[in-house]
Amino acid sequence: MQWNREWKSLALIIGVFVACYYLPVEAISASLWPTSPLWEALYLVRWYAQEHVLLCLMPAFLIAGAVGVFVSQASVMKYLGPKANKLIAYGVASVSGTVLAVCSCTILPLFAGIYRMGAGLGPASAFLYSGPAINILAIVLTASVLGPEMGIARAVGAVTFSLVIGLLMHLFFRREEMEKVAAAAAMPEPEVARPLWQVGIYFASMVGILVFANWGKPQQMEGLWAAIWMDKWLIVGGFALLLGQCLVWWFRVKGSAIMGVAIPVVFVALLMPEQPVVAFVIGLIGLCLILNSRKDNEELEEWFETSWDFAKKILPLLFYGVLIAGALLGRPDHEGLIPSTWIASLVGGNGVMANVMASVLGAFMYFATLTEVPILQGLIGAGMGKGPALALLLAGPALSLPNMLVIRSVMGTKKTVVFVCLVMAMATVSGLIYGSLA
Repeated sequence: MQWNREWKSLALIIGVFVACYYLPVEAISASLWPTSPLWEALYLVRWYAQEHVLLCLMPAFLIAGAVGVFVSQASVMKYLGPKANKLIAYGVASVSGTVLAVCSCTILPLFAGIYRMGAGLGPASAFLYSGPAINILAIVLTASVLGPEMGIARAVGAVTFSLVIGLLMHLFFRREEMEKVAAAAAMPEPEVARPLWQVGIYFASMVGILVFANWGKPQQMEGLWAAIWMDKWLIVGGFALLLGQCLVWWFRVKGSAIMGVAIPVVFVALLMPEQPVVAFVIGLIGLCLILNSRKDNEELEEWFETSWDFAKKILPLLFYGVLIAGALLGRPDHEGLIPSTWIASLVGGNGVMANVMASVLGAFMYFATLTEVPILQGLIGAGMGKGPALALLLAGPALSLPNMLVIRSVMGTKKTVVFVCLVMAMATVSGLIYGSLA
């Protein structure tokens, strides 16, 4: 990588991130206009920087970069491309959220990775929707807080949505998909550098780190979910150990380099057990240094360069999107420029307009993983109907304004508009049906 050209971008991104992470919004707003809803934009940016960038996006960028390097284009075309077996392609894509448990922004690097590698528009769109929507933790929480009927409706609706949206996206843009089929037919069989089971274990270790590092605290501190949450950093450490072993066994990384990262991570984890994120960040930095310092290993260097390319393209778009979403809609229990009383009045009852508004508002609002449930609980208490509640649950977690900006940069304005409209239309119809039956 030509770092003379990239250092400025890296320094700017790090500088903006650090400024957002430690942004003294309370002190600034208290001395100026403490009641202005515009401050909600800065509060949301700080919260996003503290809660999502390090634990969600950084591992996601590394996974996306690894997809671009260690998974051949021909392999992606074989299993997820337009010529792939439809049952396998849509089946895998439509249930991916049960494994990933990520938010609408964290899924973006993974979606961009498989789409640019040649995945069909249909399976890629199904994956884009299902990643944040079919979150088993969120579905369980929905059933616990809002009732089993709502939980079942959300689960069935999310799986159905991902399949139908993927199939419709393929149908609407089938001419372009046929061009991908022709390209796939002309593509030679890839040379296999390592067996599939090794690649599978390697990716499983990284996905495990991403999933369990972001495992949310359950409402009731009992049962399996609570036990996993209490021990989640031990589980993350186990997956990190597995990743280190994969790098030594199959990617020609020296054991001494892995130990050079592992020792300070363990030391900081023991020294600061109440701040596990610090040890996590040290591990991320150490991994990046290993990847970028191996000039004799083109695979590892390309892995880092591809991950960095995703980061520098996606992070600025997310920053602007979160700023706008925070200014307009605020944070949970805090007012933005659009008062929550207006929102509650617009989504009251089970009429057509209420479901349309719930779908539109859900699509543009930003929901971190699991936060949509308490927000919805408050809206239902303010008079929101059950139909609009389901519409918001089906549109909200899978879309957001930051999410839309990045999707547009990956697959263009036309496809993004169609995707967003499909999500909102199906959420509206689902809300109307559920509202009439509830």
